[in-house]
Order: sequence, then structure tokens, then C-alpha cells
Amino acid sequence: MKPQQAAILVVEDEAKLRRLLELQLAEENFLARTAPDAETGLRMLNEQNFDLVVTDLKLPGMSGTEFLQAVKRVNAYVPVVIMTAYGTVESAVDAMKAGASDYVLKPFSLAELVLVIRKELATHQLREENRTLREELGRRYEYKNIIARSPKMQAVLALVERVAPTNATVLIGGESGVGKDLIARAIHEHSRRSSGPFVKINSTAIPENLLESELFGYEKGAFSGATTSKPGKFELADKGTLFLDEIGDVPPPMQVKLLRVLQEREFERLGGMKTIKVDVRLIAATNRDLRAALEEGTFREDLYYRLNVVAIDIPPLRDHKEDIPDLANFFLTKYARENDKSIQALTPGAMKTLMDFHWPGNVRELENIIQRGVTLSVGTVLDVADIQLDDRAKRNAGASLHVLPEGTTLEQWEDETIREALRRANGNKSQAARALGLSRNALRYRLSKIGVPDPLDNDT
Repeated sequence: MKPQQAAILVVEDEAKLRRLLELQLAEENFLARTAPDAETGLRMLNEQNFDLVVTDLKLPGMSGTEFLQAVKRVNAYVPVVIMTAYGTVESAVDAMKAGASDYVLKPFSLAELVLVIRKELATHQLREENRTLREELGRRYEYKNIIARSPKMQAVLALVERVAPTNATVLIGGESGVGKDLIARAIHEHSRRSSGPFVKINSTAIPENLLESELFGYEKGAFSGATTSKPGKFELADKGTLFLDEIGDVPPPMQVKLLRVLQEREFERLGGMKTIKVDVRLIAATNRDLRAALEEGTFREDLYYRLNVVAIDIPPLRDHKEDIPDLANFFLTKYARENDKSIQALTPGAMKTLMDFHWPGNVRELENIIQRGVTLSVGTVLDVADIQLDDRAKRNAGASLHVLPEGTTLEQWEDETIREALRRANGNKSQAARALGLSRNALRYRLSKIGVPDPLDNDT
């Protein structure tokens, strides 16, 4: 069947009319199938999908109304057009109440029937699109070890659902502790590479002089202590996924090598001459603002666009606090089981304490606090006394109201500080940048953000 053809079932006991309708519908570019009675029509409906049914209201054996009801039991959404004689309009109306989409009165012109069919098909398509959209909007995405009931986190998982089956490079952004590694693993486990390895490397946990050998491996004798050859993370991740965490902290020389791998899918081991080709999907993550890093000149623009094919930004916990109860209960169950404790729940007071906190350490901090509470608790519930929040974080949260001038936000204060530095430097951006502890490009970037026109350079 051609993609543009709609499949139509015609149920009509009069052979000549049945054949005429079949020929006319075929001429109108429909795929028409016919049946002489309701029983045959039902059998065909069970064997093949039809986009629309046209049926006579008066049929031998099972009546047209009974057939309509049976059709709706097979497929509640398929539109049904009734053909009926002029004197039985009342029966046609009853059929509409029973689920028929429309009717035509005999004798009718073929053009009239085709017009009704096209109208019903178009209406049906719109209804299906709306139904699908409602189902998608109402769908709850669920992944192992990921608690995400809030709309913001459901939006993140919807992106995971769409990007996972592809080979696209993904850049995951978000503050430390929001769960970037869980999202990366979810993408891998729902991709076509799920049977391959998932290899993780944190660039900040490895000294800069060792990062190249960790990523690309090395040959025997490549450096002092290299007594054997060793494959790097890219080789180990072949046919799978490499998750490079904290990509924003990768030093510039290594950024050049990463760019080459992303472009050509090949590299050489440290101290080696042989070019190694790999089939690796790269997922990168960062808690830094890479756009600002571009302006500061600390991150390569070409590498950024290679990484930022699909961007997934995970919100901080304070922006989706409605997930806290489910997260807290998940961690409570996990650590109670691990510690063989009979703790069943958090008291309302304990939950309120968690909900009122601002969570600078995000989900990781919440997990640590629940783990600590379960470990030290001697009761069957976690109460307020068991929730030991970071005192320093609490003090900072309480004092933050007094750090800035009253009625001033941090963004406003920063904007005014930049403007004041520029005024004191008489518009000289280099001097203003030095006074603020910024690079010249970083200052340009912030000036553009606050809408300050680029003044004439006094940097001669």
C-alpha cells in the first residue's frame, strides 16, 4: 500500500453497488476492500487494519447497527460511515448515537460519498494526533534508579527517551550532585549500544599529565614506568559509550586531541605510531558554564559545538523540590535495607525540614543526609533530630539575606560592580578586567549580557 492510501472497508450486500464503490474508491486513490455481509466484514477487520468503514444500514443476518457496535468493540476509534435509504433517516440518527461518524442517504452520488469519506478521514487524523499528544503529555517516563516525578525532571527524561536510540553526542549540564552520571547511564542503557561497555572517566580526578594516557592509552616505554602497553578509555569503550565527566576542566592541549577523535574517530596511543579506529559514542558532562568559558578563551569553540549536538540541562534540586519526598523515601529504603534496620518512614517534621532546605549539594547531599540519619538512628522512623543538615550551609543560607544591599539581587549587584569598574577605568576594558580579576574576553561577555554597548577601546 502506498503511504498516501487510506484502507477502506465497504460492507454492502448488493453486488453491483459493492463493485461500483470498490472501483470508484480505487480511482480516488483509496485502498478499497469489500464484504457482502457483516460477518465477513468483522472477520476482515480482525485480520487487517482499516482507516474507515463504509456500511449499509440494512444487511442480511446481523443488522447494520449491530455491525456498527461490533466494529467499535474491535476498534473503538475507526470512523464508520453509514449508507441508508431516505425513509430510514431516524435509524441513521440512532446509528450516529451508537458511534457512527456520518451517514449518506440513498440514492447518493459517488462524489458525495467520497467527500464524506475524505472529511471523516481528516477529522479522524486530527483526533488521533490529539489523542497521541495527550498520551505523550500524560506519560510518565521511568528509569532505573532515577526518581523524577516533577515536570522539570520529566522533561529531562523525555529528552533522554528521544536521544538514547540515536548516535548523537550529548552534553549534560547541571550543578554538582544533580545526577548527571545517572542520566548518562540511562542514555547508554536505552541505546543500541546497551550491550557494549559504559566507560566513565572524571577529568578532574586525574592529574593533567596523566589524562592523555588514561584517555588514549600508551605503548611500552612511552614514559618512565611504562613497562607494558595499556589501552585507554576510548579503546575500552569501543562499540559502547564513553562518559567524560567535567569536560569543562579538560586542559586546552587535550581539547585538541578530543576534537580529533570526535571528528575522525581515530587516535594514537601515547608513544605509539599505529592509528587506532574506534566506534564510541561520547557523552560529556559539566557543571561549568561552557559559554562563559568560550568567552574567557579556556574552552575551544569548535570542540564545544562538536559536543553540544544535544544538550540536556538538569535542574538543581531546589528547583524541583516536589521530588524530595520520593527521593528521600527511596534513599531511606535503600540504606535501611543495607544496614539491616527496620526504619519505615520519615516523620512529617523531618520531611518538612528536608523540604525547607535549599540543597546546595543537590541530590547527592540529600542522599548523604538520609544515609547518615539511617546509620545513626535507633528508632523505627527518622525524625527531625535525625536530619543533620550541614551547619555551614544553614548559616550561609540564613546570612545570605544580609550579604547584599537590601532590595538588590546578586545579578544586579554584579552588573553594577562591572559598570563601576568600567567607569573607574575610564572605559578601558583591560584595566577594568584586571580590577575585577577577569580576562578581557570574560569582561566583554558580561558586558554583552547586561546590554552595555562596547565602548571605544582606550587600550592603546
